[in-house]
Amino acid sequence: MRHREVRELMTREVISVPPDATFKDIVRTLIEHEVSAVPVIDSSGHPLGVISERDMLPKPSDQGEYFRSLPRREAWGQDKAEASRAEELMSAPAVCAKPDWTVAEAARLMEAQGVKRLLVVDEKDMLVGIVSRRDLLTIFLRKDDGISHEITGDILDRTLQQDPTAVTVEVKDGRVELHGTVKLKSLIPVIERLCRTVDGVTSVAQHLGYAIDDTTGA
Repeated sequence: MRHREVRELMTREVISVPPDATFKDIVRTLIEHEVSAVPVIDSSGHPLGVISERDMLPKPSDQGEYFRSLPRREAWGQDKAEASRAEELMSAPAVCAKPDWTVAEAARLMEAQGVKRLLVVDEKDMLVGIVSRRDLLTIFLRKDDGISHEITGDILDRTLQQDPTAVTVEVKDGRVELHGTVKLKSLIPVIERLCRTVDGVTSVAQHLGYAIDDTTGA
């Protein structure tokens, strides 16, 4: 089976800022390009970190005194705008993925690191793209016909060498239903498990019979 790779889902034209970009420069970049975060890149094209809208706001530990009066809040904003640079604001180190990673690999790293996006780097650790949670979710927009064809051809025929005409694969909005008969009873949970790994599948319901019960040990 072929799983979609990060290179197929990532944004290639990445808006970035240098380490010495000022607070105002970063805000202007976020607004002009309508993005919620930008990577910080050194002069060689290597990612150093990421600045999100959240990084531009005061930390909870800062808010007590600053936000008790409007003048102090305005003072905080003025100080921040004049003094802070990208290298001081960014979340670092950058959390990166490779272009040939599968969607599952990228999603696991996002979950483990608690981030909403990954910077994508090549073998020289040069930035080549950025992939977000939303990008990964696009695999669930695959056409049902494509999912059905993959299950029939890759799983039933080539992988398990089952007669593809003996099993009917119905897919609607990513929900898979299997009807028919397979050779061995032990294959039923295997087929169901493999179907769940197909990109774009949201659920699997099987109604399969079998010709031989090979699970009794007799």
